[in-house]
Amino acid sequence: MDASGKVVPFSFKRRDTGVDDVTIKVQYCGMCHTDLHLINNDWGITMYPLVPGHEITGVVTRVGTNVSGFRPGDRVGVGCIAASCLDCDHCRRSEENYCDKVTLTYNGIFWDGSVTYGGYSDMLVAHKRFLVRIPDSLPLDAAAPLLCAGITVYSPMKQHGMLLGEAGRSLGVVGLGGLGHVAVKFGKAFGLRVTVISTSPAKEREARESLKANDFVLSTDQKQMQAMARSLDYVIDTVSAQHSLGPILELLKVNGKLVLVAAPDKPVELPSFPLIFGKRTVSGSMTGGMKETQEMMDLCGKHNITCDIELVSTDRINEALARLARNDVRYRFVVDIAGKGSRL
Repeated sequence: MDASGKVVPFSFKRRDTGVDDVTIKVQYCGMCHTDLHLINNDWGITMYPLVPGHEITGVVTRVGTNVSGFRPGDRVGVGCIAASCLDCDHCRRSEENYCDKVTLTYNGIFWDGSVTYGGYSDMLVAHKRFLVRIPDSLPLDAAAPLLCAGITVYSPMKQHGMLLGEAGRSLGVVGLGGLGHVAVKFGKAFGLRVTVISTSPAKEREARESLKANDFVLSTDQKQMQAMARSLDYVIDTVSAQHSLGPILELLKVNGKLVLVAAPDKPVELPSFPLIFGKRTVSGSMTGGMKETQEMMDLCGKHNITCDIELVSTDRINEALARLARNDVRYRFVVDIAGKGSRL
């Protein structure tokens, strides 16, 4: 696509399969809010023409001579990262997402100087380090968004001890969308008491009945918010629109932790009093490293955790993007790249 904001067919050539590369026939690609931001150049960094998509699942068709961990026919996934320096402290700890030279799966600059193109395409060539195996128990379509939405919430939950299964711990999830619904599923799988915090009263039934959340709080209702004051150990904020963190911080217990995982195009409001008087911590987190991503995917296979998706044919990508901009999806669009009648 170009600066018009409309996705149209585009022909380009992938690099040849190198000695450390794996070539994949793309089956499915999730549609992330980041795709919208970059399509619209909201962050001022888009390089057109743009081929979005970093929630990619498919089947290996070819491997390079130095590749021993994958073979043709394997079910694999590619997330947000295409390359990193492989040599810094972060890379050695498999925190490739924090490498100063990280290259994103699309709209990045690869080692050879070429611009990276994402998963809205029929095939992909990836370095062996930046692939994960998809467990046989997970369908490739519903597993695709785990490669961004899943790891984006899993990584901070692990880092802050939310997945230790400690009795009586409570988690608040702000926003019930692509990231939020996966955070609820992880929280429930690990025994947390989960509260969904939303501006939309229509989402209460979904939160309680479909996702089995323990509580629901309408963030625009001051009485409901006050009733939940100092009740949560952790909060994951998945909202990609500008908002104030003050009312959310008041829901945390003393020493509570709030983690931001979304990227609003305007700064969020962070008042100091709720921080000071509650000894609370605010931090951020961006996706996850490759070791952690594989760990997350294996855990999802074990607990049968997938994303709730709506499958989209390739000729309806623009319609789906327009709906995504209105938050009209439950909870993640996935493009059926290899489906019957695909235009790719």
